[in-house]
Amino acid sequence: MEFADKTLTCRDCGAQFTFTGGEQEFYQSRGLLNEPGRCPTCRTARRATRQPRTEQREHHQIVCASCGKEADVPFQPRGDRPVYCNDCFAKMRNTRPA
Repeated sequence: MEFADKTLTCRDCGAQFTFTGGEQEFYQSRGLLNEPGRCPTCRTARRATRQPRTEQREHHQIVCASCGKEADVPFQPRGDRPVYCNDCFAKMRNTRPA
């Protein structure tokens, strides 16, 4: 299937930009259904404003409910459910019926 270049309007700056046949083919190969709404300049600027997660999550000390060893978990245990270390959690996850 051959794609023809399309002229689109950026929703942020209102500038006209070309959505090339090659870009359309790329979008189709990735299963993307919508055309880009922003020009390449605005897309780049939008990506630059997104903040990566740089702060560390707060970890809490627990005692594994299965093996009894101490471990760190990235959430605050509520106390109403058992909490497991990574090893025991992985074992339970792999043996659980689907």
